[in-house]
Amino acid sequence: MGTSEAVLHVLTGAVPQFLSSDMCSSNSDLVFYSKCHIKSVKKKGSRRLPSLKCSSMSGCQIGSYRCKRLGGGLHGNTAIDRLTLLRCKCQQAESASGVDIGEGNGAWFVDNAKKLNLNGSMNSEDILEFKTVEQLKSENEVSMSNGKVGTGTNTIFTGGVDSVEDEAWKLLRASMVYYCGSPVGTIAANDPTSSNVLNYDQVFIRDFIPSGIAFLLKGEYDIVRNFILHTLQLQSWEKTMDCHSPGQGLMPASFKVRTVPLDGDDSATEEVLDPDFGEAAIGRVAPVDSGLWWIILLRAYGKCSDDLSVQERVDVQTGIKMILRLCLADGFDMFPTLLVTDGSCMIDRRMGIHGHPLEIQALFYSALLCAREMLIPGDGSADLIRALNNRLVALSFHIREYYWIDMRKLNEIYRYKTEEYSYDAVNKFNIYPDQISPWLVEWMPNKGGYLIGNLQPAHMDFRFFSLGNLWAVVSGLATIDQSHAILDLIETKWADLVAEMPFKICYPALEGQGWQIITGCDPKNTSLSHA
Repeated sequence: MGTSEAVLHVLTGAVPQFLSSDMCSSNSDLVFYSKCHIKSVKKKGSRRLPSLKCSSMSGCQIGSYRCKRLGGGLHGNTAIDRLTLLRCKCQQAESASGVDIGEGNGAWFVDNAKKLNLNGSMNSEDILEFKTVEQLKSENEVSMSNGKVGTGTNTIFTGGVDSVEDEAWKLLRASMVYYCGSPVGTIAANDPTSSNVLNYDQVFIRDFIPSGIAFLLKGEYDIVRNFILHTLQLQSWEKTMDCHSPGQGLMPASFKVRTVPLDGDDSATEEVLDPDFGEAAIGRVAPVDSGLWWIILLRAYGKCSDDLSVQERVDVQTGIKMILRLCLADGFDMFPTLLVTDGSCMIDRRMGIHGHPLEIQALFYSALLCAREMLIPGDGSADLIRALNNRLVALSFHIREYYWIDMRKLNEIYRYKTEEYSYDAVNKFNIYPDQISPWLVEWMPNKGGYLIGNLQPAHMDFRFFSLGNLWAVVSGLATIDQSHAILDLIETKWADLVAEMPFKICYPALEGQGWQIITGCDPKNTSLSHA
């Protein structure tokens, strides 16, 4: 099976509209030999803070774990204090420089990687040979000193790097982050030439999605499982900025694994997960897309691994419901789309997408579909499922009807009457034809169309946003005819949207006075950064 076809299988497996039950045959059944318990820590000059600690045993392995819950759970109405840290008591400081995969992960990975056969369509020569477990032990060194985790070497394949795919896997494995010896994600970026890493050495929810899909295609399910469960724990933390806290259910934008001295024992260290919900991010914007991506990845994991035990866990079901309640909460908006601020998704810098950006709506639609498939029916979820179904109908109609633009719709907008006051008005959003940019008239092909970037009263953002349109195709938010038209447009305008560069995030790029006004003269948000 080709890579693109395999990716489509995973993505469609994550979206119920294209259900596929025959994804990956191998299944992991590992046990995480850690015992979690709630412990109170008291420091001089500080109040007592609850801290979730995990006492690691030698040879910490990947899989499910059990938490002993005292005085309420992680997902109750009372959130865990933001100042507490998710802790894992590790080995002595001198043993914190490597990951012992021993007879656990290493042996399991080698055995199952050789057996991996996606739908029986992969040839034996497509499965790369692996080194022995003994070689893996000596080469799988993870640097945890100075708070840097998971950026060491991790040589897996024999032979040299002979292809782009091999090189990509080498870089991806080198970016893996470990927590208590288990992989929990990949860092956002690793530029050895830059000394100012900012927060790029953290594990971002949205940035891990393509990495997670790659691991699922490879049959390496444990890193995805660990990522899902650990980020779920962080969901319940108290999030505060300037004495204000957002609604419960918000997932962090990113998290970092830090190595700190163990309380009361200078000869030992412990690892802590330190999340960022936007209170430390550049621009202080809360990540709206993190929870949506988390639900989508959870569904993809279940479909690909055939392991439905994760999504059926009580804490996971509670996490799904918290995200849905946050997204489906009633507000002042008259539209079924989600109202968000600028910089709250993949385009995390100011670029004029505040309002109802297409990317968020496509992810919202996909997450609602995935959540509907995973929610366990019961008294506590009946109302939520009913609200979810109602929003799906309204959201799909709204996007397909009002966000779509092609040559026919363009001519229709030119004939719009304005200032219409009636229930059956044609120009419902009072769009003035004069706001149609000259570039759009020249650029729009006779065959093809796309979903515009944003829609608000008296405003249509006619820019082409790649992720929103492509995810609308994958998730089924766009109709079949619209999906074909989007792909026709991409093919026709390939020189503008792709050319010799990666697929552009946005077209056309902001330049001149428009760039100054919309981005606030952001030097990191120039036209070259949109590719």
